Amino acid sequence: MALIECPSCNKRISSKAAKCSYCSANLTGDTETLNVISNIKRSNQLMNHSLLCMSLFIAGVVVWFWGGEPAEGLRSYIAGGLFVFGFVGYLITRLRIVLHKRKKV
Repeated sequence: MALIECPSCNKRISSKAAKCSYCSANLTGDTETLNVISNIKRSNQLMNHSLLCMSLFIAGVVVWFWGGEPAEGLRSYIAGGLFVFGFVGYLITRLRIVLHKRKKV
């Protein structure tokens, strides 16, 4: 008996288990289909993270230039934080997407 990853939830389970004790996924059938579904779910999750970070980046730019002139005071800190967090988050998420695509299914 060995420990393997569940194709659905990626938790470690017994290789002889008929179904996952965490997510109740049936492991007796076609596990290739479960792997593909898990891969698609992960890709969608990463794309949603990427969209959220890009939205934060754009929100930072909008807040900075709201009203036609550059931000001052508290507004500049909020805009700068949104800008930096969105940009760095987007870069990290894009790197995670590339690594996910390179991973063998």
